[in-house]
Amino acid sequence: MTGVVVVGAQWGDEGKGKVVDWLSHRADVIVRFQGGHNAGHTLVVGDHVYKLSLLPSGVVRGKPSIIGSGVVIDPWALIEEIARLHGQGIVVTSDTLKIADNACLILPLHRDLDAGRELQAGAGRIGTTRRGIGPAYEDRVGRRAIRIADLADPDALDIKIERLLSHHNALRRGLDLPEVNARDLRANLLAIAPRILPFATPVWAALADYRKQNAHILFEGAQGALLDIDHGTYPFVTSSNTHAGQAATGSGCGPGAIDYVLGIAKAYTTRVGEGPFPTELHDQTGRHLGEKGREFGTVTGRARRCGWFDAVAVRQTALTNGMNGLVLTKLDVLDGLQRLDICVGYRLGDRVLDHFPAGLNDQANVAPIYETIPGWTESTQGARSWAQLPAQAIKYIRRIEELVGCPAAMLSTSPQREDVILVQNPFER
Repeated sequence: MTGVVVVGAQWGDEGKGKVVDWLSHRADVIVRFQGGHNAGHTLVVGDHVYKLSLLPSGVVRGKPSIIGSGVVIDPWALIEEIARLHGQGIVVTSDTLKIADNACLILPLHRDLDAGRELQAGAGRIGTTRRGIGPAYEDRVGRRAIRIADLADPDALDIKIERLLSHHNALRRGLDLPEVNARDLRANLLAIAPRILPFATPVWAALADYRKQNAHILFEGAQGALLDIDHGTYPFVTSSNTHAGQAATGSGCGPGAIDYVLGIAKAYTTRVGEGPFPTELHDQTGRHLGEKGREFGTVTGRARRCGWFDAVAVRQTALTNGMNGLVLTKLDVLDGLQRLDICVGYRLGDRVLDHFPAGLNDQANVAPIYETIPGWTESTQGARSWAQLPAQAIKYIRRIEELVGCPAAMLSTSPQREDVILVQNPFER
């Protein structure tokens, strides 16, 4: 049995979808362990493009796929995503998809609260997707969330709704939002229940069976490590733990199920939304990276901010995740640039830092210390071996390995699934 966790090593959008898809062909089961439908994975399979938010990438390959209890689920968004895939010829059934019966739900009232807070925050907004992810996690830890299992028990649902609305209607009054009617919410939940409950099961037990069968398990993370609620650029983070350790908790497997942690990073850096970004470029080079890299969010469509590779931040995420290997994606976007900068440290006042500080103002005020190396003029697009890479591109990769302290396990040179240079297959060590 091998358990491989795939996590983003930056601020998300690193190309995890393609890597997970490549690995899912070699895995027996794929598990999504945190986040909600604010995540976005794009899979390119031949001429077909699949955009997933909640569903694990394995569903496209017909592999058994699991959504763990660490995920918060908007049932209406999930059914819509399943229907969209069906329109592309991918049929999702209870045999191919299992959802943790103890997973918490995202409700319309969570979306209302998310949007209302962002609108009133003004300059203090944190750039959420306004899909209700944060408020749903708040209810989860506040012990007032409605879980999937509650949909099968109308009597328990009444009690849960009463407790939930005693909290939310007070908040809504403060935000000048109309109160939620308990009867209407109950009716909406019972209407969606028959479409969700067939997928519900104790997934921890299913995963225990897979482990007994010595199965290869692929744990699929969402967002990126720098958006982790504990270790990210707080408060400009997501509402869950995006780190590798969450794979154990968010699936119910326990830490013994994790054998290999694979971090995904772009050959440069991007970020969506608000928050500190030391290597951000506001010049023609930044615009070039955004245009050539087609840097727009899969879920939101928002343009991504672009900048040079930040080795300090990725080294930090490599350490906090216990990464065994690194995947560099979008190397081809750097083709043709005469010079490349890599951030090797930060300057904060008269101090030099080798890590991303935790303080809000410190994060906003650090200035990157760059090391410059020559670029390359040859194309790396579609390369599938080291021999097809320009010598200077190889030097760039090797320098990143040294600075991050983690070896490259794979390189991605285009959106196509097979355009990779494999150094180490995590399932075949």
